[in-house]
Amino acid sequence: MSLVVRARRVLLPEGERAAAVHSEDGRITAVTAFADAPGSAVTLADDEVLLPGLVDSHVHVNEPGRTEWEGFASATRAAVAGGVTTIVDMPLNCVPATTTVEALHVKRRAATGQVAADVAFWGGAVPGNLDQLRPLHEAGVVGFKCFLLDSGVPEFPPLDDAGLRGALAELAGFDGLLIAHAEDADVIAAAPEPSGPSYAAFLASRPTQAEESAIAGLVAAVSETGARAHVVHLADADALPILRGARARGVRITAETCPHYLTFAAEDVPDGATAFKCCPPIREARHREALWAALSDGEIDMVVSDHSPCTPDLKRLDVGDFGQAWGGIASLQVALPVVWSGARARGLGLEQVVRWMAEAPARLAGLPTKGAIAVGRDADLVAFAPEEPWTVGALEHRNPVTPYTGRALHGVVRRTWLRGAPTDGEPRGRLLRRGSVPE
Repeated sequence: MSLVVRARRVLLPEGERAAAVHSEDGRITAVTAFADAPGSAVTLADDEVLLPGLVDSHVHVNEPGRTEWEGFASATRAAVAGGVTTIVDMPLNCVPATTTVEALHVKRRAATGQVAADVAFWGGAVPGNLDQLRPLHEAGVVGFKCFLLDSGVPEFPPLDDAGLRGALAELAGFDGLLIAHAEDADVIAAAPEPSGPSYAAFLASRPTQAEESAIAGLVAAVSETGARAHVVHLADADALPILRGARARGVRITAETCPHYLTFAAEDVPDGATAFKCCPPIREARHREALWAALSDGEIDMVVSDHSPCTPDLKRLDVGDFGQAWGGIASLQVALPVVWSGARARGLGLEQVVRWMAEAPARLAGLPTKGAIAVGRDADLVAFAPEEPWTVGALEHRNPVTPYTGRALHGVVRRTWLRGAPTDGEPRGRLLRRGSVPE
């Protein structure tokens, strides 16, 4: 199958220009001048920009075991509708958790024949599975997720300090990657218990010091073991100097943030609005603006959704109690327009958004055929109308609860191609191993 797509604006690794993108059998074979295209070429409208398919390296699909929360079919339909052609599935909130090779096989069997986007997998690092890390790596997971405090589900317990160092030392032996939910359990245990509808009270229950203490501990452990690590969903801008100092010393550590931390501010979250609950929490506007500045300066490497949905009853919208509600935000389908709307308002360009949401996550996850429009890469392409306004309504997510409902945004995904084929929600995706190798 061959495809040629041309546009007056194409986001290439070297910058934006008019171009024709040629592909054969799902791979990009040439990028030529706009006029150098056959009559069969697809020509984008003047208000459309051709982007590489996005890579979302932080998605909780929750299948098997909690498929009623999301599931591979609905998650990947939402992904391609939002211009995301590759997701990397998190190892928890599914049952069994992806902490053994057998559990990985169970996960892959559950996904087979269902996925509309390409899907890779994280493994998990938990107490007692040290002997599974290398076999999971050899089986193709892209790296290993750990928690440094209670994860919220019993089948995925946290690592203590000794367990963290043990996992990092093991991963250093084969240059595996550890990604960490970095909040300090002791700091949170000393904070007030969250309860009731007050968002301010919930915020006080997850203080910034929890992120800073955990990140400092992670940096120390990475430095001692020579491993590499990544901080997921950074919300606390006051932790940035810790990461900056670590990198200056040669510590191999990267970080991500998420659309909700770049969009919302604690001051604006209504009491009882548990759709906004996530951990770490959405913090004050000063953190939001500092996170944007850190992205612009390259101190934060990427933006990923941390799509973590649940059934509406678990959000406790009926009582609006932040202590009882599940913590997680559904955003997979809207991540691109949400981040673009914020970037646009701050004078930042689409080329930066592509770097944060396609190139960097593909690099983190070790998926070399993803994340850019370039010869040899997969022909994962998105026709995006950046100036078209719209309001968030019904989405492809299995459950409708999201704090983005009713939000006015700019940027509409009009068409998406996966490996050179138009996406229409049908299960044409592949299951990937590290290195973009299909099953």
